[in-house]
Amino acid sequence: MMRRLTGFKAVMLAGLAYAVMPTPALADTLIYNVDGLTIDEEGKIERFVSLVIDDNGKVRDIVLRGEDRPADVEFAVDGQGRVMLPGFIDAHLHVMGAGFAALTLDLSQTESLEEALSAIAAFAQANPGRPWILGGGWNQEKWGLGRFPTAAELDAVVSDRPVYLTRVDGHAGWANSLAMEKAGVDASAVSPSGGRIERLAGSKQPSGIFVDAAESLVTKAIPAPRPVERDLAFARAQEILVAQGITAAADMGTTTEDWQTFRRAGDRGTLKLRIMSYASSLDTMQLIAGPAPTPWLYDDRLRMGGIKIYLDGALGSRGAWLKQDYADAPGNRGLPLLSPAQLRNIMSRAAMDGFQTAVHAIGDAANAEVLSAIEELSETYTGDRRWRIEHAQIVDPADIARFAQHGIIASYQPLHQTSDRLMAEARLTTARLGGAYAWRSVLNAGGRIAFGSDAPVEPADTPAGIAAAISRTDAEGQPFGGWFPQETVSREQAIAGFTSDAAYAGFAEGRFGRLVPGERADFVLVDRDPMLSSPDQIREMVIFETWIGGERVYSRADSPER
Repeated sequence: MMRRLTGFKAVMLAGLAYAVMPTPALADTLIYNVDGLTIDEEGKIERFVSLVIDDNGKVRDIVLRGEDRPADVEFAVDGQGRVMLPGFIDAHLHVMGAGFAALTLDLSQTESLEEALSAIAAFAQANPGRPWILGGGWNQEKWGLGRFPTAAELDAVVSDRPVYLTRVDGHAGWANSLAMEKAGVDASAVSPSGGRIERLAGSKQPSGIFVDAAESLVTKAIPAPRPVERDLAFARAQEILVAQGITAAADMGTTTEDWQTFRRAGDRGTLKLRIMSYASSLDTMQLIAGPAPTPWLYDDRLRMGGIKIYLDGALGSRGAWLKQDYADAPGNRGLPLLSPAQLRNIMSRAAMDGFQTAVHAIGDAANAEVLSAIEELSETYTGDRRWRIEHAQIVDPADIARFAQHGIIASYQPLHQTSDRLMAEARLTTARLGGAYAWRSVLNAGGRIAFGSDAPVEPADTPAGIAAAISRTDAEGQPFGGWFPQETVSREQAIAGFTSDAAYAGFAEGRFGRLVPGERADFVLVDRDPMLSSPDQIREMVIFETWIGGERVYSRADSPER
């Protein structure tokens, strides 16, 4: 969901190093004594007891129960009876955003404005050398505030340095007065197309909140991070993700600077995560990839194959584009960030060179517009396009059947449903939520889905995402029986959504995602079987080890956070 996290910019970052655990030189290796699950071509679960990895880091064979263990292997590793799953694939997150979020002020756990202000003051006091106080994760809905926070409230705790804090969804920012002064924003500032400056009641004075495109009015003044700071942020992101069992991810909104960061890691041999990059703009896409998607680099660890396009904002900041007014803000239908012609021009320019498009659409008007654009463009751009619609959160039920046409992929983030349900009810009323987070309806209509987290908007917690997908309940089991429970998916569908279907959504099938012979040996060893566990038990899943390309890149036994 999040727009590129320009708020998480140059800061005096504490040094850290990401060390991948040493493994022996690759040779045929048997992982035995496991309760293995793999996914067949129809998305069904198949079980095995051993896995053979060849010296190229690919699956050579799987051994079923009752079959003889192969003798022609050089190394053998005892899986200790643990459950082996295909490595988790996050179909939608922001790699560098996750890294910078971990190194700056995190307000995602604050429960009130007062608690947030206390955390901001403490962070500023603990980091006197930072020229800007940067961070994010705040959510006025979670605080029960009933309004946006203001610059004056920030000034009360930090007035000597500029402060800029991104909202949890990445679609609004909160600035103090000094930040606005540094950026030259005052009462004369004009809201840009696709953005909104919130103003104090009865005044033209900016309140300190900048929505969607208006964020750039302030973020342009924030010093850009240096390459060394980007490398540290990426190292931290990779560390977080592999510890969560994530072996591959679709990076939504890759900038040129992000790509160069990934390339530096690849050149140094420290790139372990597989990254399917979607460029932040046409210019970025063309500068990096040229006239066609890049080849897979670094043994299938990096590829730019598409572009991320924003059509609207988010529900939390009332920027999602709706067909009718917001129930709690009459006269406001959100913010289309592109005109119909602009959307089609960008999609067409990408498609003509074979790039995949991934369009952010949250409101029902935005989703209808993307669907119409795909229908029109599919007359010209035929073949396997896999047009992606990111989030697809609020869809007019009359439009759901359209997701089954033209190879469209609905890219969902299950934790958004549990986090946003009360806000969605307030913004639209229950009567308008018949197509909200409609996972099963899209599948039943014949459409395809993929699952991700949108980290750092939500935690990169795949087990929690699986639990939400099969139950439509949050970590507290609320609401009882699930929220619109008819939209749950099966356990097989949830696991596939975070593995094989996520790989398919990024044109990576056959390379990784299913844990079958010929694909990369990317897997996790965990403490419980998601096919036999309750949603609450799945949320408590322990990741013991993460392997990518036949190499162990994370072990809980070696983790300092154990």
